[in-house]
Amino acid sequence: MSRYSNGSSPAANVIMVIADVMAFILGLWILMYLLDANRANDLVTFVHNTADWLAGWSRDLFTFDKAWARVVAGYGLAAVVYLFIGHLVAGRVRRH
Repeated sequence: MSRYSNGSSPAANVIMVIADVMAFILGLWILMYLLDANRANDLVTFVHNTADWLAGWSRDLFTFDKAWARVVAGYGLAAVVYLFIGHLVAGRVRRH
């Protein structure tokens, strides 16, 4: 049985999937950054641009000396917030 097909409302499932996809993109960019992915690659550019847009509010929130720490903290915070809020909203929608 799928995590999203538990008999709940379709709207709650859509909200959870969107939150999960957003967090996945942010996590994928963190991984690509840490592994020094080729920025000239179209997939890497797409993921980077999308993650920049999703984490626009948190990207420069922290001022660590190391660039990798700023990326992990800024994009990671956005991923956690999207997961938390998305699943919280989905839970509320499911109960109504």
